[in-house]
Amino acid sequence: MSFPATAAAAPGSAPAAGPVPHRWLILTFIGVAQLMVVLDATIVNIALPTAQADLHFSNADRQWVITAYALAFGSLLLLGGRLADLCGRRNAFLIGLIGFALASALGGSAGSFAVLIVARVVQGIFSALLAPAALSLLIVTFTDPAERGKAIGIFGAVAGSGASVGLLLGGFLTDEFSWRWTLYINILFAAVAFVGGLALLHRTPRSRTHLDLPGTVLASTGLFCLVYGFANAVSHGWSSARSWGFLAASAVLLTAFGYWQTTATHPLLPPRVLTDRDRAGAFVALLVLGSGLYGELLFMTYFLQQILHFSPVRTGFAFLPMNACIMLTAMSGASVLIPRFGPKLVASGGMLFALAGAVWLTRLDPDSGYAAHVLPGLILTGLGMGCVFATGMSHATVGVAGEDAGVAGAMINTMQQVGGSLGPALLNTVVVAGTTDYLASHHSKLPSAITAASVHGYTTAFAWAAGMFAVGLVATGLLFRNRAATA
Repeated sequence: MSFPATAAAAPGSAPAAGPVPHRWLILTFIGVAQLMVVLDATIVNIALPTAQADLHFSNADRQWVITAYALAFGSLLLLGGRLADLCGRRNAFLIGLIGFALASALGGSAGSFAVLIVARVVQGIFSALLAPAALSLLIVTFTDPAERGKAIGIFGAVAGSGASVGLLLGGFLTDEFSWRWTLYINILFAAVAFVGGLALLHRTPRSRTHLDLPGTVLASTGLFCLVYGFANAVSHGWSSARSWGFLAASAVLLTAFGYWQTTATHPLLPPRVLTDRDRAGAFVALLVLGSGLYGELLFMTYFLQQILHFSPVRTGFAFLPMNACIMLTAMSGASVLIPRFGPKLVASGGMLFALAGAVWLTRLDPDSGYAAHVLPGLILTGLGMGCVFATGMSHATVGVAGEDAGVAGAMINTMQQVGGSLGPALLNTVVVAGTTDYLASHHSKLPSAITAASVHGYTTAFAWAAGMFAVGLVATGLLFRNRAATA
């Protein structure tokens, strides 16, 4: 597989010969941008109570600070990926950085809840342009298969650890400065990535196809309904007619979108992007991993803070060993493990490690400690996550034509975003039901019983996360071919 080099002189021109100059430095700036996008999904979470007290919004409104970003980001990713192909990935990358920085400045200076929500929506819009452009720039920058494997491993490590880094950074900034700095910090990230991108990236070839407007409307509204349905289930439960109504609408719209893509002259998501078994396996792996991971991280955060009484900053530090494991297996997975053992074994092994980590966490009780009881589960989960991220990101783009690199990158982010919405929504229901059943069966409202009930709810969620990873284990075993990756 070959891609146009990032250093191509102009749209339609021949790709530059030889390796792209300064490609590892380019990767650094792409990684900074990716880290900014990923950690923004969690960095604000810890700051929410402080922001709520400052701006005087209700508990019911608090969820919208998270949901507003997720809705805009998730629903516009496919459009953002195709715009990156049509307008040039360098242009999309730089515009995305500028827009994200301005939205972060608006959110950080917000004097009302409404302004904060508008800022979060605009952040999501520009993230949907920035994230696919960043990944597609990586693909076209590293043309050597061995180097691309290392680069994707590093990129996967950043993507995999971003959520827990956001928890740590969010806690530190809130404690030491203000909740507003969880938004202002993005200006620094964006400035670093913009200066580097402006200096080192050259114009990339643009796709000569036209934008699929009907497909854009169907995909965007379908994904909006899907993410909103899951988000509504978190706040109102699965008994809510609104949750099921939006999920049903998403099923209809996305089915219509799939049909339209088989007949459209210039499809938003060309069917050829999805037809390869390895790419299908990669997308499913990232969807399942996102579902289990984000749900597990959410309720492990609750366990550390509510049961072990960790501060926000200490909670962030508690996830650092998991981050180290993600980086270890993500970087070695793409460059060493996959070429040697093939994607089937690496992805399935990663799912097995994540499954083992979730099963370990089901043994927690109110007397559990961090080092002996929590840490082993986090280490196992981190080792598995890195393997799956590396396999998913590398094989989601293997064999993709250069003009489809942006939309392939968008699919990677879409799978993670949908999984990240599905997991917390489903597991939140599991936690509530498990906690309620425990209290009902023990007929007690003593503080010790309430604590035990909360832990029971959390461990039930970890058991369901293990079930998700088990599904991923079967799916990766069936879909991935038993061979090494080919470039």
